[in-house]
Amino acid sequence: MSHALTALSPLDGRYASKTRALQEHFSEFALIRHRVRVEIAWLEALAADPAFDLLPAFSPATVAELDRVAAGFSVADAERVKAIEATTNHDVKAVEYWLRETFRGNAEVAAAGEFIHFACTSEDINNLAHALMVKGGLEGAILPAVDAICARLDELARAHAGLAMLSRTHGQPATPTTLGKEMANVAWRLKRARRAAAAVEMLGKVNGATGNFNAHVVAAPAMDWPAFARRFVTGLGIAYNPLTIQIEPHDALAEAFDALARLNTILLDLDRDVWGYISLGYFRQKVKAGEVGSSTMPHKVNPIDFENSEGNLGLANALLRHLAEKLPVSRWQRDLTDSTVLRNMGVAFGYCLLGYDACLRGLGKLEADPARIAADLENCWDILAEPVQTVMRAHRIEGSYEKLKDLTRGKGGITREELHRFVAALPLPQDAKARLLALTPSTYIGLAATLARES
Repeated sequence: MSHALTALSPLDGRYASKTRALQEHFSEFALIRHRVRVEIAWLEALAADPAFDLLPAFSPATVAELDRVAAGFSVADAERVKAIEATTNHDVKAVEYWLRETFRGNAEVAAAGEFIHFACTSEDINNLAHALMVKGGLEGAILPAVDAICARLDELARAHAGLAMLSRTHGQPATPTTLGKEMANVAWRLKRARRAAAAVEMLGKVNGATGNFNAHVVAAPAMDWPAFARRFVTGLGIAYNPLTIQIEPHDALAEAFDALARLNTILLDLDRDVWGYISLGYFRQKVKAGEVGSSTMPHKVNPIDFENSEGNLGLANALLRHLAEKLPVSRWQRDLTDSTVLRNMGVAFGYCLLGYDACLRGLGKLEADPARIAADLENCWDILAEPVQTVMRAHRIEGSYEKLKDLTRGKGGITREELHRFVAALPLPQDAKARLLALTPSTYIGLAATLARES
């Protein structure tokens, strides 16, 4: 029985609606479709090159028919490929046989049947298909989801640029910041990580069984095969790798997966910080009618979106890092350990997408509580020990740090009056004293508001 409730993976069951966009790029159907696209493009490229005189050029009508089949490849077509694979027990060879079968009514292609998959090893087709899958998944689903999170963080940064907030270094009250600046900080990190992920060039090759064009040269010695292969690979929108073993060594894939894992780590950091701010009451969460926070405690509005995001991004990173570490390693010129691992690229991307969706949903529910944030600041006048001792240092008062340490450290907080008495007794110029006496925990934010607005 095929049903969401019986799916082995939650990506195809509970969360199927949230990961559906990735089916276009990472499903078995998508892999077969990309293989067909590459095989047809290879046949067309051979026929179109005058230097390859073993195969006459196709007519415009045949080229159009080949292109239609590549563009219109359907699930029914993929099912037929799988049926052929049941006999061949070889997935790429099944694509070759399907193409012969599909075009047997076209005299030109039928006559060129031996040039389908000509001089190719399976990995010549697979590496290009995998590169196209990752490129499509990044551009079509992953990066747009990251952009949506960045846009929401930018909104929060601008809206709360001047909202003073107590910082907590080591979990303890520390020099104030603003809520907007903390959101801007994450947005800046995330955008940088996004650029790194987007900048990774997928690499591809089409150079035969061990990367040396051995069969190509024997069959057509006059051809400049490296130049031909470069034109073909770059024509697919993939950068060319001129030196490989039987497989393209997957270094570019590893770079992409590493870049995504680093991006996810930034979001994990955000998830945990926002979870903490909700716990402190700095953020409230918008309540959705009908939702339940706890099966026994009716008052609860749990930060489940950030918890879900954290959990799914952790799963994503475990897979992404395994992919990045395993894929570039192949015994001698080829072993098959990469094959089954590569089939899980979509699983890693799926957990990424779930994490992004949950994070964005959580960010959309956040409402700052200025009164709660201000109350924490008002109870922490001892954080002004820093500016006081710094002004004292500027005026060469000996033992500045130690004097403020004696006044504040481990005292459980001091009052405004106690701090002002201390400042009033200092041997400082009147303008310096006035600046310190005018300072409050809420106004001691430095350039945080400007940094948030200009980010």
